[in-house]
Amino acid sequence: MTFPLSTPAVSLRQLQYLVAVADLGGFGKAADACHVAQPSLSAQVALAEAQLGVQVFERSRQGVRVSTAGAAIIGQARRVLGATHELEELAGHLRDPFRGTFRLGIIPTVGPYILPKVAPALTQAYPNLTVVWREDRTPGIVQLIKQGDLDGGILALESDLEGLDHVKLGWDPFVLASAPGHPLGCSQKPVALGALDGAKVLLLDDGHCFRDQAWSLCAVHGAREMNYRATSLATLVQMVSSGSSVTLLPALSLPVENRNHQLCVRPFTPRGPGRTLVLAWRRGSALRTAFDAVANIIRTALAEHEHLSPQPRRAPTR
Repeated sequence: MTFPLSTPAVSLRQLQYLVAVADLGGFGKAADACHVAQPSLSAQVALAEAQLGVQVFERSRQGVRVSTAGAAIIGQARRVLGATHELEELAGHLRDPFRGTFRLGIIPTVGPYILPKVAPALTQAYPNLTVVWREDRTPGIVQLIKQGDLDGGILALESDLEGLDHVKLGWDPFVLASAPGHPLGCSQKPVALGALDGAKVLLLDDGHCFRDQAWSLCAVHGAREMNYRATSLATLVQMVSSGSSVTLLPALSLPVENRNHQLCVRPFTPRGPGRTLVLAWRRGSALRTAFDAVANIIRTALAEHEHLSPQPRRAPTR
């Protein structure tokens, strides 16, 4: 595809100003964020509106809001700025893919349990690469990756990744956890999912992909969810260890969350549920080759984790 050579109606700097005003809801805040004087930013925004022939913002004493027509302009401006960022990113990483900054997201049910090993391993392997981690739930990470605010993220493949490319890191099985005195905690032998029938379960709050996976299993097998919902696995463990409920935990979390052996933990059989951890990124990203290398470092760092395996467990053949 060829594009006509003509002078752009607006500059990239003007597009940055438009998006900043839309995001921050005012010219003053946008000027501070862009490190420019407010009169200069306001003048450039007005000039951009005149050049485009579209009133992007509605101004009143109550503040500034994006007009109906302006919403489409702001959306396209984000895409142009995102493409510009990827162009700069491509050039930089073609020069040296492991010099600069990687911005990676990680979900809360994974981050605390692998970052103590993964972060130092990446630093040792790539001393000129700065990795900035951001913990967030899956929808937030996916959105930030797609809009270019994150380069990639460590997620569960079973969640909705909305078409992101990915490479697998390992299989994280789920286990049944209860207080030692609970009827389901009287043994450490593998347990069938059918044992959940009628059990009272505690789970994470809405928004966690692990909650969705755990509840889908519990509901199918007749478990009853309690009213309380935890905001973290640490809180969930404390509630279960002192009560009469059970829960499902990712095995990856056990060395931290069950370090005091306050829970009775049982694996599921014959082929238990679990999740596939992946490193995901935008389709078409210039960092594809670099992500493959980073994934290898992460796998190596996690190789000694007793609960994480390269592939899902398979039922024995007969």
